[in-house]
Amino acid sequence: MTLLPTEANGVEMVAKFFRALGDPNRLRLLEFLLHDEHSVSECVTHIGLSQGRVSSHLACLSDCGYVHLRRQGRFSYYQVTDPRVAELVLLARSLAADNATALATCMRITPGS
Repeated sequence: MTLLPTEANGVEMVAKFFRALGDPNRLRLLEFLLHDEHSVSECVTHIGLSQGRVSSHLACLSDCGYVHLRRQGRFSYYQVTDPRVAELVLLARSLAADNATALATCMRITPGS
């Protein structure tokens, strides 16, 4: 059974898919946007980062297809529209919990790498 794509750039595409999830702030934003649509300012308040940083994270999530952007006048609203995103995050959470000791001691992947 082949899990990864066989086309030339397929594996790189899957790796990029996971890199988009590799930032704790983007994961927090995804969780916040799972059930309701929120404005950028609501995301700023929730995550506690500057508007510029939050907008950058939201743009990444939108560009990668994790969230949908809706513009209304000069305001932007974001929401997760694919329920598989929640499933993916829950599965990752479960796997991380099962491997917490190994992840805590892993020196090859550091925050921000």
